[in-house]
Amino acid sequence: MSSVPFHYVDLRAFCYATEDSARVESALRTLTPEEVDIERTESEGHHGDRILVLSTRLERADEIRHVLAQLSTLEESDREGLLNELVDRIDDNTSFFLTLSKQAAFSGRVERGDGITLRGKVEAYPATKDRAIEHVRDALETL
Repeated sequence: MSSVPFHYVDLRAFCYATEDSARVESALRTLTPEEVDIERTESEGHHGDRILVLSTRLERADEIRHVLAQLSTLEESDREGLLNELVDRIDDNTSFFLTLSKQAAFSGRVERGDGITLRGKVEAYPATKDRAIEHVRDALETL
């Protein structure tokens, strides 16, 4: 894949007080190239508990290709499900949303689930939802 369908990809995971931040970072790194920096921001939950937000923005084509390569390891049924849900996963601002399992990522696997949020700004000219769906569909079908 020579071109990438995204301007950038944001990845984010929350680390709750009961979780080990090194393990959550390890899960997030399953999707990122090694050299990418992961930002840490402290926040507070509704009951005053600590929440650490781990996030990164990938803007270089090679970094985005790495994420797409990781997504290519999704089960065939998960990829088919994504293709069927693209209308709901891409908003009017041409952003693509996907959640992945934090637990599976910690084990080195990429699975749909909860814990890691992926948001990709789809490259589409003109920037319409229909065009964005077409670009993401093409990318997912070639994985």
